[in-house]
Amino acid sequence: MHKLRILLVSVGVLCSFTATSQNTAFRKLQVAEYAISNLYVDAVDEDKLVEDAIVGMLEKLDPHSTYSDAEEVRKMNEPLQGNFEGIGVQFNMVEDTLLVIQPVSNGPSEKVGILAGDRIIAVNDTAIAGVKMNTEDIMSRLRGPKNTKVQLTIIRRGVNEPLFFTVVRDKIPIYSMDASYMIRPKVGYIRINRFSATTAEEFTNALKDLKKQGMADLILDLQGNGGGYLNAAIDMANEFLNQKELIVYTQGRLKEQRSEFFAHGTGNFKKGRLIVLVDEFSASASEIVSGAIQDWDRGVIVGRRTFGKGLVQRPIDLPDGSMIRLTVARYYTPAGRSIQKPYQMENGETNREMYHHDLIDRYNRGEMNSADSIHFPDSVMYKTERLERTVYGGGGIMPDYFVPIDTTRYTNYHRQLAAKGVILNTSMKYVENQRIQMLNEYKNIDAFKKGFQINDDVVNLLKAQAEEAKIEFNEEQYTISQSLIKAQLKALIARDLWDMSEYFQIMNESNESVMNALQLLEDGGYEKILN
Repeated sequence: MHKLRILLVSVGVLCSFTATSQNTAFRKLQVAEYAISNLYVDAVDEDKLVEDAIVGMLEKLDPHSTYSDAEEVRKMNEPLQGNFEGIGVQFNMVEDTLLVIQPVSNGPSEKVGILAGDRIIAVNDTAIAGVKMNTEDIMSRLRGPKNTKVQLTIIRRGVNEPLFFTVVRDKIPIYSMDASYMIRPKVGYIRINRFSATTAEEFTNALKDLKKQGMADLILDLQGNGGGYLNAAIDMANEFLNQKELIVYTQGRLKEQRSEFFAHGTGNFKKGRLIVLVDEFSASASEIVSGAIQDWDRGVIVGRRTFGKGLVQRPIDLPDGSMIRLTVARYYTPAGRSIQKPYQMENGETNREMYHHDLIDRYNRGEMNSADSIHFPDSVMYKTERLERTVYGGGGIMPDYFVPIDTTRYTNYHRQLAAKGVILNTSMKYVENQRIQMLNEYKNIDAFKKGFQINDDVVNLLKAQAEEAKIEFNEEQYTISQSLIKAQLKALIARDLWDMSEYFQIMNESNESVMNALQLLEDGGYEKILN
């Protein structure tokens, strides 16, 4: 009876609270949360209730308004901030063992003598080899605050006993530039994988270095670049545009919520032919850069229509370290094109399933294979700023020169080899056995490109690895995919011997978009587009 009286009093207080409060949506939400957490028959997790309510509200908005808990926020910010704190090694898991591909140059592991090819089997007396520990758990043991120590037990080829190292953790840079090199005489190539806090500095330094090597023309590769910081995109576009040329503007709900971003005219590559490579995974900041270059007729966009992510998110930090990323505006190119592709149905409701299946739908419509399959209504036609060329809005950046997706070398056999890590493991095993010999024979990547071929030894190792992974050999499909498999093996071996830039120096020689870009620069096609 006493409990019943308490319940009735609680309900009375709640009703009184509701009656005397303003009848607003906010109050309604407060009352509902109060009632559930205090009056519901079973105990509830109040934090989880609130999280679910936030997620539920955001799901009614656009596909890019999202909620992230504190741990997700940390993981999301790390690659964009340009560094993390740890031991400084590039690694892959091979047969439940952490294999060091390369220690970070001048990083904490290199300083104590850890070498490429070393296998880390224990961290602070905890075995990480042969125990099926997932990569996330291993990384959490290797990472830690700057100046803290970690004990590593290492197995090294040619050394009979385990080696023991004490590594003092430090800040480890995360680079947003995958590659920078002279792909042809007078033609530079730079590939950016994301737009982070360090991108502007990395890109500027690369430009200056390539110009010293005689670069006159540039291929900027943004294929697969999903975006990042707006400021990094503005800084990159500034390298190409003249003073007071508009790079991008954002528009919120109200007219006064417009922000414009202009070039300062301080760039290092305002002259010289420029080609930007994009594909269906190039998004957000990548689309800002390519849209500005296209609208000002500053360069030629090559590839396939970009993703179409043109919504501006504002991070809203919550007290427990979690975050809401709320869409507050849209991105527009200098010519006034909205970058964002549609995500609403005719009734105005958000259709997330349609949005997330857009790339599959493009493929099924034939858009990835033929530019003729892409149709734009007259309402999304715009004119470029200088040459008044026709360009299109309505979602994503349509390239000036279309390159169909290459499916001729892909087979189910290759997909299985890639999915089960067979190609990667084969390259690492081969390098592990041949590293010293190969570095003595091939002093640099140019010698490697010319002299090294994927021979029968490597192919037999691949087949043996595939058999261990229970992948049945298919002669017909192997023949179809042979050139791709060999290119990937050679590129991965180059990466293990040197770095990521060398990987792309191999793979780019069979990349259709890169080859088409070079052809445009060589045969006058570039000038025909920008006439």
